[in-house]
Amino acid sequence: MISNRQLFLRHLAQTSDAPLQLEIEKAEGVYLFSSDSKTYIDIISGISVSSLGHGNPEVVKAVQEQSEKYMHLMVYGELIQSPQVQLAKALQSILPESLSSIYLVNSGSEAVEGAMKLARRYTGRKNFVAMEKAYHGNTQGAMSLMNAPEYKETFGPLIEAVDFIPFNQLEDLHKINGDTAAVFVETVQGEAGYLPAELEYLHSLREKCNECGALLVLDEIQCGMGRTGKLFAFEHYGIEPDILLLAKAFGAGMPLGAFISKKEIMDSLSHDPVLGHITTFGGHPVSCAAALAGINYLKREKIHTYVAHKEWLFRKLLNHPKIKSISGRGLMLALEFGSFEENKGYIDACIEKGLLTDWFLFAPNKMRLSPPLIINEQEIEKACEIILEVLDQG
Repeated sequence: MISNRQLFLRHLAQTSDAPLQLEIEKAEGVYLFSSDSKTYIDIISGISVSSLGHGNPEVVKAVQEQSEKYMHLMVYGELIQSPQVQLAKALQSILPESLSSIYLVNSGSEAVEGAMKLARRYTGRKNFVAMEKAYHGNTQGAMSLMNAPEYKETFGPLIEAVDFIPFNQLEDLHKINGDTAAVFVETVQGEAGYLPAELEYLHSLREKCNECGALLVLDEIQCGMGRTGKLFAFEHYGIEPDILLLAKAFGAGMPLGAFISKKEIMDSLSHDPVLGHITTFGGHPVSCAAALAGINYLKREKIHTYVAHKEWLFRKLLNHPKIKSISGRGLMLALEFGSFEENKGYIDACIEKGLLTDWFLFAPNKMRLSPPLIINEQEIEKACEIILEVLDQG
């Protein structure tokens, strides 16, 4: 009989020549259970997706109930679908009043693509500014906002009207000018190894965009929905974006993304031409029901308010001479080691001991810690115990 592992390699497109090939049969809370009866602590949450834990009962119930009412009905934006409307209302209730118009899509990359079109349409400008070592997705527009030729050149030509500036450095802000439609920035850089924006830098970006009439787009696809200890990472800085991007944890385990702006800006997609941006499955009612349950859970349980303490505990316990630094904010932390080879050895050993972690695209010498927000102190202690044991043995 052909095994699932053989079928996986035979029929599913591979994105690397060395996939993990862990076969997971069930997931619950912070744990994954494999087909060979092994238990893993999930310390990466599907790259910051499963913030409420795997199998959150309220989310599961919402998915089941909505699937019994209706699933896909029609292309986005024509029929009034209660899950979309109620989700938009709930999301707006936790956002600044200016971020009142929500366009629901399927993923983070789609949110980026939509925001790029929106910025060009509203401003009438063509150029973008993005950060060095940024990651906004893998579709052609989103990849154009990434200055990594080793990943881009094979797929070119991409969008060329993009200037790159170093993250958290003020000297190149002059590249934001009257030709700039939008500036894209992650409030906490993800694939660079969890690097938070500095307060002065983000304020300077906001001021420069105001001065030039460019739109400030904050990508909180990974750092939003409570992961930094606030519902949205920009709340730490006392500024507001012109466009906010969400995905990953926003869907509470279901595929969902959004780009969000003020109504005046978003309305520019509704005319000249009509249907300026459309999506068949964006805002799928089952995904919206899951996301609404997730927001209600966050608002009631306030699990994000415990994130700072959990960050402190991770930092306190992970004290080891082989760890050169710990970067990040909240429950998105990165452990720095001397090289990718060293880090990869530790990652493999952690997985063998039942702790699922990985590395970063632009910081391969760093180990990713991005657990479900529901992780408790005992689970943090166990995770750190495994990491320290691996480092001692390495």
